[in-house]
Amino acid sequence: MSIKATPTPGPLLLSPQDHTLIMIDFQSQMAFATKSIDAVELRNNAALVAHAANGFGVSTILTTVAERSFSGPMFAEITEAFPGQKLLDRTSMNTWEDAPVIAEVNKIGKGRLVFCGLWTSVCIVGPTLSALAQGYEVYVIADACGDVSTEAHDRAMDRMVQAGVRPMTSLQYMLELQRDWARTETYDMTTGIAKKFGGAYGLGIIYAKTMFGASEGAH
Repeated sequence: MSIKATPTPGPLLLSPQDHTLIMIDFQSQMAFATKSIDAVELRNNAALVAHAANGFGVSTILTTVAERSFSGPMFAEITEAFPGQKLLDRTSMNTWEDAPVIAEVNKIGKGRLVFCGLWTSVCIVGPTLSALAQGYEVYVIADACGDVSTEAHDRAMDRMVQAGVRPMTSLQYMLELQRDWARTETYDMTTGIAKKFGGAYGLGIIYAKTMFGASEGAH
């Protein structure tokens, strides 16, 4: 059989318009007990995801659990990326069992969902497996999730992947949305987010641009 390649992206790659991002329970009380990832790295990764989603116009749902009575406010790095957006507060550990959240999922109407949040084994496993069971295509940003131990996070990721969830990372998420440095309308935004939240990669961009005026889109 003859196969001919074409310069087009595969259908499994994410684009800004084809999915809804659901950010779950990035709250102080949940973060205190998170041990699988350093709190600074977790906040940084969550901020990168939030700012990328906002910058690319991704439909996004922000949800908390018992915000006022127990768990505290959502990370400011996330809410600052979505000024004025309502947070959907729940009592249920499984976001998928909360009617207002599901109403928002249905209102947006996209069949591809991307999740991240705390804790992986409870607040992410619950909705991802539930969404899969209802026919959704599901991704999880693994390094923008955390759990009470590395074992808990890893086993939760294993369980989700075995069920059909597609894992990815925070920087991968943003760069997959950009995908081509020739997309000049989002180039400055993407590199700006990388410089602020992209760790060593961001430092590399700062160095290259400062020392040599380099650009990823240049040939």
